[in-house]
Amino acid sequence: MPLQATNLPAKLINGGVAGIVGVTCIFPIDLVKTRLQNQRSRHQVYKNMLDCLIKTLRSEGCLGMYRGAAVNLTLVTPEKAIKLAANDYFRHLLAKEGVALSLSKEMMAGCGAGICQVIITTPMEMLKIQLQDAGRLASQQLVSRVPCSAPGCKLVNVSPVQTRAYNVGPVVLPRRISATQIATELLHTQGIKGLYKGLGATLLRDVPFSVIYFPLFAHLNKAEQGSMEQRSPFFRSFLAGCVAGSVAAVSVNPCDVIKTRLQAMGRNEESYNGIIDCARKIWIKEGPSAFLKGAGCRALVIAPLFGIAQVIYFIGVGEFLIDLCQYRRLSP
Repeated sequence: MPLQATNLPAKLINGGVAGIVGVTCIFPIDLVKTRLQNQRSRHQVYKNMLDCLIKTLRSEGCLGMYRGAAVNLTLVTPEKAIKLAANDYFRHLLAKEGVALSLSKEMMAGCGAGICQVIITTPMEMLKIQLQDAGRLASQQLVSRVPCSAPGCKLVNVSPVQTRAYNVGPVVLPRRISATQIATELLHTQGIKGLYKGLGATLLRDVPFSVIYFPLFAHLNKAEQGSMEQRSPFFRSFLAGCVAGSVAAVSVNPCDVIKTRLQAMGRNEESYNGIIDCARKIWIKEGPSAFLKGAGCRALVIAPLFGIAQVIYFIGVGEFLIDLCQYRRLSP
């Protein structure tokens, strides 16, 4: 869809709806990704993705699979709206009439979109990761009997409850914490910079992601099209979003591991003093393979998320809602 044909409010609505639908569909896998990336080799709570899903479902129930979803659903609307609309804006800004964008300009547009989105992405990821990792933290405290006293951790305590189910031991029931509690504590102890912890790592992940994703999606989406103005079929946009999202997600997974570690709750585990220190300690103590932790989960998260997002974005939900509002306002 050409940028000129769609106004900014419609684009923001498209991006917001796309983000909400996508996150709702894939959030449990994203939770697994966060927990796998955060666990250290000496505190192995989960063996793999399936083991993490089973243990989380067993100990925290179905709602536990959506721990942290509320803050994500609240902030994903502006985050996805900014990301998708900013990319379109920069593409339009760099475009010349009747001339297709070069690869370098497409990458520049993606870079601009990645920089813009971190305003929302960083605090959203910060709160989401701490909420998602609370269950792993509770299980680890129960097994190791080692309490955690760092900011954020004191909001979580555990109590093993006996169950009558066969082949199931004591169930870990961490006390429920909310994004509001974590945000309040961070603001009280660290100020606004507490919510933007890991900003550099978020930029390090999201800018390369957008530089890879948007040009790749654009080229896959317009393959075999007669003209740039022609809208792609539903299935082509979905598959293009899935493929481009998977490639970009796996490519920047090392940066995502670093970002997740920096934004996770402090506890009696390895602490890091910035991006370089984090990367160095992971490399030395856990090996190069640690940077690929959660890569499969991340690909499974990003592929459908961006496939769904691009389809909804290009379907034009925003345009439909705006036209509907105008019709109802003008109708007698």
